[in-house]
Amino acid sequence: MKNNLLSIFAVVIIAFGLIYTRFYYSPLGNGYEMKVTTSDALGYYMYLPGTFIYEDVTQLDWLFEIEEQYHVTGGGRVYQIHEHDNGNYVFKYFGGIAVLEIPFFAVAHQYALHSDYPPDGFSAPYQWAIAFGNVFYAIISVLILRLVLLRYFTDRVTAATLLLIVFATNLIQYISVDSAQSHGYIFPLYSIVLYATMKWHEKPKWKWAILAGWIIGMATMARPTEALMVLIPILWGTQNKDAAKEKWALVKAYKKHAYVAAVFGFLGVLPQLIYWKHASGSWIFDVGSKWTFANPWFRVLVGFEKGWFIYTPITILFLVGMFYIKKFPFRKSVLWFGLLNIYIVISWFDWRYGGSYSTRALSQASGVYALPLAALISYVSSTKWKWPLTGVLTYLLVLNLFQVYQYNLGVIHFDDMNARYYASVYWDSNPTPEQTSLLDTEEYIKHPGEFVRKVLFESNEEVTVFVQNRAQQYLTDITIDNLEVSQENWIQVKANLQVNTGFWSSYFNVIWKVGEETKEQKIRVFRPRAPIGWENDYSFFFKLPDTDTQGKLHITMAPDDYMAGTLRFLQVDLLTK
Repeated sequence: MKNNLLSIFAVVIIAFGLIYTRFYYSPLGNGYEMKVTTSDALGYYMYLPGTFIYEDVTQLDWLFEIEEQYHVTGGGRVYQIHEHDNGNYVFKYFGGIAVLEIPFFAVAHQYALHSDYPPDGFSAPYQWAIAFGNVFYAIISVLILRLVLLRYFTDRVTAATLLLIVFATNLIQYISVDSAQSHGYIFPLYSIVLYATMKWHEKPKWKWAILAGWIIGMATMARPTEALMVLIPILWGTQNKDAAKEKWALVKAYKKHAYVAAVFGFLGVLPQLIYWKHASGSWIFDVGSKWTFANPWFRVLVGFEKGWFIYTPITILFLVGMFYIKKFPFRKSVLWFGLLNIYIVISWFDWRYGGSYSTRALSQASGVYALPLAALISYVSSTKWKWPLTGVLTYLLVLNLFQVYQYNLGVIHFDDMNARYYASVYWDSNPTPEQTSLLDTEEYIKHPGEFVRKVLFESNEEVTVFVQNRAQQYLTDITIDNLEVSQENWIQVKANLQVNTGFWSSYFNVIWKVGEETKEQKIRVFRPRAPIGWENDYSFFFKLPDTDTQGKLHITMAPDDYMAGTLRFLQVDLLTK
């Protein structure tokens, strides 16, 4: 029996890395409280306080009180629930994650009951327990995945694969930062199904059939699309005709195991059906998901908004590795599950999947994609490309950790990235205001010092305005008439601004008008690294038409609805080549 020390060491590094990352992105000593059960995560979690503390999962008076105190809904609109015709509220999100959170919720509740923290389901003990519960599950998951990989690959390949799956993908973000989202909690379920499937095919036993069936049911109750996980045990051991013949003979000999697995799969989903019956009066409830299977969104993979292949490029090797799994019993399991899983994820109507780093909806299945990645690494390790691949993989791992850092700083935007901005902030954790303007415009001067600068307007006067209707009043309203321009003329606007309300709906607007022709540009106030309530610096460029003419320049700063803010500095410059 080999010691397999390298893969054990890899697990230790992963455990340390996940725990360190969770603490690093925790509000220790900065005056803020840990709060992970927010937005979508609230939708998964609310089953627990509703059931075990308030004994109310239909009227939810407690939820609206909790929102007033903790602000957990993500903007004040309680989108996590549906109002049913029968007068009840029905949870929009499925309850599988809540089941997985039960042990940590129970520990937190007991602690809160015997401490000065309110036992309300949302105070600090609950937040810390749910956050570190995800990390605990992930470490167990990596240990289990290690056993699967070691069955088919060397200790060295296993160690490398485990490190890459956790640190070179967006999985670390959804384990150790956004710790109450569903993805990190589902990740262990894939490792367990892989292990149970492997063990059953090696030596069929009731416990492996029961475990696989129940876990698949649990995963389905967490996110219904995870039901595709059933392809893993069904197609395992069918890598060629002879193997498939043996597989189905084995299934026939142990067909009762298949029946029991199906029963436990149903039991895994049953709590959700019971809840729906209780809340809505029906065993099945439509939560409102929509799909575009005939027109999938390939930008989920290759779009610069948050493309899987763009921001976590090691995932490209997941697909390349599928060409190297022909001899393995998991070949068809990985191939069919892997491709169909991607197809389903890119076919959801809301292709952005909310705020995320890379494509978060694919992260939980990383354990399955670890198998083709390991196969690729194993193959290349015996060729002359061993060291070049090692260099590339190391680069991708370090890049991903840096981009996770950028994402949590706000440099990588949670929803509105584009190619020009991404290129500008690549390996840059402190972009200038001019760089961040590329989120909204393609107009950018890389070397403005090469231009002759003329100040058109400058004000250091502090102006505080509460704007209730942008049609009536602007925080800033500047008009420069009869401005003469020629070839290679630009405008640069620079400002220092503090916004207290209306931050997310406020914009700088620049309009150039010559006769009836106009050119307009709109720049957001809510940029990366521009926190609400702080003094933030802004700067952006506006290209004037390349014609010798006179025109009117109109610059405003206005909200779409309302805003309270203070403008401390504003300068408008004309730049001429």
